[in-house]
Amino acid sequence: MEQRWRLLMMMIVMSFFLGSSARGLKLKTKVESPRYNHTLARTMVEYASAVYTADSTELFTWTCSRCDGLTKGFEVIELIVDVQNCLQAFVGVADDLNAIVIAFRGTQETSIQNWIEDLFWKQLDFDYPDCSGGKVHHGFFNAYNNTIVRSGILDGVSRAKAIYGDLDIMVTGHSMGGAMAAFCGLDLALIYGSKNVQVTTFGMPRIGNAAFASYYSEVVPNTFRVTHEHDLVPHLPPYYQYFPQKTYHHFPREVWLYNIGLGFLIYPVEKICDDSGEDPDCSRSVSGNSISDHLTYFGVEMGCDTTSSKCKIVMSPSLASYGKEDDYGNFILSRVPSKSVSKIIPEPRMRDH
Repeated sequence: MEQRWRLLMMMIVMSFFLGSSARGLKLKTKVESPRYNHTLARTMVEYASAVYTADSTELFTWTCSRCDGLTKGFEVIELIVDVQNCLQAFVGVADDLNAIVIAFRGTQETSIQNWIEDLFWKQLDFDYPDCSGGKVHHGFFNAYNNTIVRSGILDGVSRAKAIYGDLDIMVTGHSMGGAMAAFCGLDLALIYGSKNVQVTTFGMPRIGNAAFASYYSEVVPNTFRVTHEHDLVPHLPPYYQYFPQKTYHHFPREVWLYNIGLGFLIYPVEKICDDSGEDPDCSRSVSGNSISDHLTYFGVEMGCDTTSSKCKIVMSPSLASYGKEDDYGNFILSRVPSKSVSKIIPEPRMRDH
């Protein structure tokens, strides 16, 4: 196992040298670049962290240890847990943002090494619908589009809009959750319009080729892909500069977090990158070799709050009335917005899947 990991890291370094020496393929875009908002990014990273919570009762009632700070007062109206595929997402309303917020969980920390190994070899093998020449990996596409996640998200958004009116939609996620957030944002922009949807991801992998990246950036222009120092996941699957039409390609706009200085004089930098999606002066300028940089963004811990490689769920039986479970153990909890569930008495029950 260790030998395989070393070999993978060597291949990642080789792909770094092959792909970082020149400026990326210029994407075709007809829309004005959005403005980056530091405070909003800091808020969204807390949502992207909270969705990793394994205790469904705490997450649904927004009482988890990560459900505080800039997200305090948030109301979850739909919690989707796909146990079969180890996926989790929520839909809710944030009064301070006057928006619907959607967050997707990423890969569990204990399985991240295996996931990264698999990520290196993912092929562009699926033609994205209604996108000429656009290709993605079927696994990325299916995780959002062909599981219970999509129907749960669309139902939650529809109910929130029916009650609160035409709220903006903000979508976020970390790692694999970032990939799902991108597909969700694209889906919602096509349904509700580009002006109403904003996507902010953290440490997400590449999910499609240059044609798909161009299509995505036109449909969801209000997107920011936040990367951190030497986080290796944004470097995968590999980008090869000399085969721009045949390789994976990030969509814009990247915001690269890194530190400058020496000793005690360290200054954090948030660099807003160019509109190519593959700015060689941002995260592509360094080797992607760090898992620890992947698991922390803006000082916020990302990753699951359990140490098990299985999809563990802690849920009070009292929540049963808020949803139903299918034959595979997947379930969706939903409630009418503003209906208090704070009086639920947690009776934790551990279930391994």
